Amino acid sequence: MYKGSCLCGAVQYELQGDLGAAVYCHCSRCRKASGSAFASNAPVSAALFRLVEGTDQLKAFSTPEGVHRYFCSVCGSPIYSQREQFPDVLRLRLGTLDTVISQGPQAHIYVGSKAQWYDIHDDLPQHPERAV
Repeated sequence: MYKGSCLCGAVQYELQGDLGAAVYCHCSRCRKASGSAFASNAPVSAALFRLVEGTDQLKAFSTPEGVHRYFCSVCGSPIYSQREQFPDVLRLRLGTLDTVISQGPQAHIYVGSKAQWYDIHDDLPQHPERAV
């Protein structure tokens, strides 16, 4: 089981399942949502994700394309995103995990639109768009 929370602790969650293949996403939306050069995300089963505290503090920003980004309305920490076309999958923000994980992201995606000021200095695979 994994546990996680936002910066202020108002939102707390548990994940009863496994993390999917984690990635560093460099798309412009993830950069803006994270306020950084990339977001570290892993797909997880929506059925195995449970909010323990902070349901009332969890708010969403929705795009016209049907992507919903959930965040703590108190401290602003991004928790996960969900696409309408894949309602059974959440993209969990790894930085919110309180449980230690054994392996971090395995690839960089959307490097075709990465921040100009950031250079990638590892040997992980790099994909111009979404990984296959």
